[in-house]
Amino acid sequence: MFLVDTLILLTGLLLLLGIASSKFSARLGVPVLVLFLAVGMLAGSEGIGGIDFEDYRLAHAIGTVSLALILFDGGLRTPLDSIRVAWKPSLVLATVGVLITAGITGAAAAWMLKLSLLEGLLLGSIVGSTDAAAVFATLRYGGGHLSKRLSATLEVESGANDPMAIFMTVGCIQVLTGQTEVGFGVVRLLVTQMVVGAIVGLGMGKLAVWLINRVNLDAAGLYPVLASAFGLLAFGVAAWGNGSGFLAVYLAGIVMGNSRLIFQRGIFVFHDAMAWFAQILMFIVLGLLSFPSRLINVTGEGLLVSAALILLARPAAVFLTMIPFRFSLRELAFLSWVGLKGAVPVTLATFPLLFHVQGAAELFDIVFFVVVISVLIQGWSMPLLARWLGVNQPLPPEAPVTLELSSLRHVNGDIVDYTIDSKSRAAGRLVRELALPEGVVIAMITRGEQIIPPHGNTQIDAGDHVIVVLRPETRPLLNNVFAHRGDELKSLPAELEFPLRANVTVGELEAFYGIAMSAPEETTLGHLLRERLPAKAIKVGASIRCGPIRLSVRGLDDVGAIERVGMLILRPNDEPENDAKP
Repeated sequence: MFLVDTLILLTGLLLLLGIASSKFSARLGVPVLVLFLAVGMLAGSEGIGGIDFEDYRLAHAIGTVSLALILFDGGLRTPLDSIRVAWKPSLVLATVGVLITAGITGAAAAWMLKLSLLEGLLLGSIVGSTDAAAVFATLRYGGGHLSKRLSATLEVESGANDPMAIFMTVGCIQVLTGQTEVGFGVVRLLVTQMVVGAIVGLGMGKLAVWLINRVNLDAAGLYPVLASAFGLLAFGVAAWGNGSGFLAVYLAGIVMGNSRLIFQRGIFVFHDAMAWFAQILMFIVLGLLSFPSRLINVTGEGLLVSAALILLARPAAVFLTMIPFRFSLRELAFLSWVGLKGAVPVTLATFPLLFHVQGAAELFDIVFFVVVISVLIQGWSMPLLARWLGVNQPLPPEAPVTLELSSLRHVNGDIVDYTIDSKSRAAGRLVRELALPEGVVIAMITRGEQIIPPHGNTQIDAGDHVIVVLRPETRPLLNNVFAHRGDELKSLPAELEFPLRANVTVGELEAFYGIAMSAPEETTLGHLLRERLPAKAIKVGASIRCGPIRLSVRGLDDVGAIERVGMLILRPNDEPENDAKP
């Protein structure tokens, strides 16, 4: 029992040290992953902690579960917008790019370290994937963030390239140990891994959404646990069917994260905490596995492999695969440098040890050395390089307060925080001039450390945070209201009627939504309907066509005045201009 108590005590202390180290990483400019590893190394048998730990099987199990939880959280937080913007370059970089990176690194390692080509390819496969989470954390510490397309490419690549690196590592090990043959056997393994992983991940994600939204759990805390169960189930079922469990858990997370779930905010917060816990635990355990004396012995080999990977393999993979997607030279240069290594390579380096591959211990030490060099050199220089290349943008100011909408039942509403800058269409306008849809409420405006209760005459200034309560279907309208001046307005979906207040003017529709109408700018929508409809026809459902839209009466007050108006975007081939419909 004393051993168990001691183990619990040590785990708590190591977690506290890991969390404390994250506070120093921002000030020191050191990526947090390095400090997590350092905590584990200091606690190890050759450090001040003196903990003797060399159980690679346990480390592999902890690493696998941790990676599954991290990928599941990554999938939950990957918006469909990012996938739509960058799925093509991300997919190519995550597959062909990893293959090129592993091939060049493996060939260089085989030549420099006197290995067989297959052994070199195994080393290249292990270090082939990137850790974009480390990229974004490092950039945040440097005070900036990337453009939408560049960040989306890295974000999606990070989740999609881990399964490819894992597949290549497993494939090389199976060939080295005689479990499969080169050629058709490897191709069959790839197809099985990807197809089974994709089918299970998408199917399990949809099943999870269906069940979570229909099961009636008494305790709110069980909903995040139920979501975790489906993520782990996706991994296990895919692995049982010889598919990629990592691909399955990532896709299941994407499906669930982009669906409306009961207690969704709680599910996100829970898995964010689980991902941090898994990351800290995994890196500390991997740090415990390392021996500084052995790392010193592989310094030469590690530096050679690091140079081949950072200066040759990653740039070649980026330029060969990304040029067709019209990235600028500056963006390509940045993508080439940010092949930051993280948890996956060190965890994959335990695979050869488990399968008793010849030279596996030295291979683990080289991989560990390469990861440390990558995170230190690339991590430290990344914010400076982003500023020098001009690919970063200032971070938007953080809101001093936040509101959350949590419920154990479906609530048809969202709370959205819009950040106002000097280019926003809403900057300098009064609240009553915003042409807000019916049912949309500005709940709060924060300015610096002040909370400003919004009224019709409240002016919105640059730097404000406008917190809006809305129904999901009105989101496209609100996005245009708070968009930048000069930016192309997002087209509104046809056949979806948007609710508007009757006092919205024609000029406001033009200014905020880009809808041109043949009527004076100061005319309100209610007045326009009264002008064009016969007096007896003014009732709920009556409508008129005005250029590209159809306006309908959706609400009358007690005296018969129009209160609410429905706006329907018409297709070009809809009925001709025929004015009023009763």
